Amino acid sequence: MSAQVVAKSVTKHFGDHVALDDVSLEIAPGEIFGLIGPNGAGKTTFLRILTGYRLPSAGDVIVDGHSVLTERSAVQKRIGYACEQPRLYMDHTVQSFLALMGRLRGLSGASLRSAIDLAVERFGLEEVIKRRVGVLSKGFRQRVSLAQALLHRPPLLVIDEPTVGLDPRQQLELRRIIQSLSGSHTVLLCTHQLREAEACCNRVALLNRGRLVHISGSDEFGGTGQLEEFFLSSTQEVPEA
Repeated sequence: MSAQVVAKSVTKHFGDHVALDDVSLEIAPGEIFGLIGPNGAGKTTFLRILTGYRLPSAGDVIVDGHSVLTERSAVQKRIGYACEQPRLYMDHTVQSFLALMGRLRGLSGASLRSAIDLAVERFGLEEVIKRRVGVLSKGFRQRVSLAQALLHRPPLLVIDEPTVGLDPRQQLELRRIIQSLSGSHTVLLCTHQLREAEACCNRVALLNRGRLVHISGSDEFGGTGQLEEFFLSSTQEVPEA
């Protein structure tokens, strides 16, 4: 059920600005892969190309053998996306919102009910299932966002800044949920939280000024703060002459 992702020399220009410069990487099936970098590094541009929202100026992204250039619909069917600012319908209950999102993805009847039940259990939404989304805490809204992204059991889950603005307990709970997806789904986690990347990811790619600086394995950073040191040393601003 997990996906393989291969980015081949992905480049993106916006006029004279180079947002991505010849980025190549591979994400293995079942891997939790982190994408980090300072503001303006190209992380969001990469996510938009992967999800088919934008096309690259050069290069390609392949998901399970399907090109985002020529088979965008096939790629998008394999992706669940949870963004930093969840796009939720505040007047819906959690249950009605998940039902709506499931129907939009082609689920119905017993399949839809089963998908909702599984999502509610996985993300601990039992106590809020009948509540309106608009009255939920930010932590529960993030859980609802993740739940809708997994309703159709996508092989690839793209998560953008899931714990921004959450309190420490909520952050830990969401990180444990993300960790639990390892193996059953491929996860691309885009985050500014370096400790989050250390805790959750098998490997982490560092982007800076549109270029892929380095890919670190978990054995290199190991949750000891080494990733922070590497990040700071690799993204130092060069003084203007």
